Amino acid sequence: MNWEQLLSLKRQGDHHKRLRKEQDETRLGFEVDYDRIIFSSAFRSLQDKTQVIPLSKTDFVHTRLTHSLEVSVVGRSLGRIAGKKIIEKHPYLSEVHGYQMNDFGAIVAAAALSHDIGNPPFGHSGEKAIGEFFKTGEGKKFKPLLSDKEYQDIIDFEGNANGFRLLTASRKGVEGGLRLSYGTLGAFMKYPKESLPKKPTRHIADKKFGFFQSDKNEFIPIAQELGLVQTSAGESISYSRHPLTFLVEAADDICYTIIDFEDGINLGLISEEFALEYLIKLVKNSINTKKYNSMGHMEDRLSYLRALAINTLITDAVRIFVENESAILAGEFHVALLDKSDYKAQIDDIIKLSIDKIYQSQEVIEKEIAGYKIISDILQVYTTALMNKKEDNASNYDKLLIKTLPGNYKDTDGSAYAILLNTCCYVASLSDSAAVHIHNKIMGKQL
Repeated sequence: MNWEQLLSLKRQGDHHKRLRKEQDETRLGFEVDYDRIIFSSAFRSLQDKTQVIPLSKTDFVHTRLTHSLEVSVVGRSLGRIAGKKIIEKHPYLSEVHGYQMNDFGAIVAAAALSHDIGNPPFGHSGEKAIGEFFKTGEGKKFKPLLSDKEYQDIIDFEGNANGFRLLTASRKGVEGGLRLSYGTLGAFMKYPKESLPKKPTRHIADKKFGFFQSDKNEFIPIAQELGLVQTSAGESISYSRHPLTFLVEAADDICYTIIDFEDGINLGLISEEFALEYLIKLVKNSINTKKYNSMGHMEDRLSYLRALAINTLITDAVRIFVENESAILAGEFHVALLDKSDYKAQIDDIIKLSIDKIYQSQEVIEKEIAGYKIISDILQVYTTALMNKKEDNASNYDKLLIKTLPGNYKDTDGSAYAILLNTCCYVASLSDSAAVHIHNKIMGKQL
């Protein structure tokens, strides 16, 4: 892979090449990507989607939206610092093509901003709930109607693949979705492969999948334009990651490691003394002990340690990225950047504590159980109604239900796969509160 291809400004539908030297510096193409994402309805829905605690009643707990904004800020710093070093190493990128370090920051910031845009309500348990409905629930009856890959798409419903669909799917009069630059779309794709075969290698890019069967024809031209290394062909399609994806992933890893941990402290799930001790271990080489001890409030001490911890991990992630640039460009770097971190032991300790005290807390488990039931019930009524309509066997109740769907989810002219996947994507588009509200309506609990 080479950087001049990877930093492509091309957008879906372009008939001419977009050159970096011809860009308007006051509104760079990669910055336009950021703007289009932040003004999209899919991004706004993240304000009421779970990051740590589903349907939290407190103001200071992060939602998917605040998490995404913070990941974007960290990603911008990672991209700029790494971009500065890459341009110093490859001056032709600036001298010949006009790229600047801020271009790297803008791509990573936009991709990081959208990294959770396809996630369903109720966090990762929402993905599992959608998949379980078709794997072991009432939706299992649809398996004979689907190919192996189509069935795998829905039993392993993946927020990353749904995110790619949201960013690129054409609608009537709106070709190419948000029409983001290929550079940003490439950096967004954490898992540039289809759903089967499942985990064919231990490479980090094969951990999950990044596009549905319905979106394969949108993905392949982007991968080819960017010059991604094709790692499998024929009956299964997979590519190496865009190098900047590693920085997007690092930004997410840094934020959920440090900031989810902070949420646990603020919620009282982790004691202050215990938590601060863990953070101090991470920043012991950079902490100003005198300044830290002068702070009289826990919130200020926590804020100080959080800032130091994030800066420490940003610096370390960039070091790993630059040291392994050649392997990354060759598609031969197989792990997340923080897996090579000098602070991996401290990160692992924090994540283990977060799992024990936050992610598996009673409040989270109870709300995830409710989320499973809510998502299953919604899928049950809408898949039944839509498939009955397709077979010209819809009851009056089915017809009433279909009328409650947004226009782009009512279509039953396509294949069974198209209808079922579209219904999954409808459920994934719902915020936590909207899912609860719709469930109450269809179950007759609320008028």
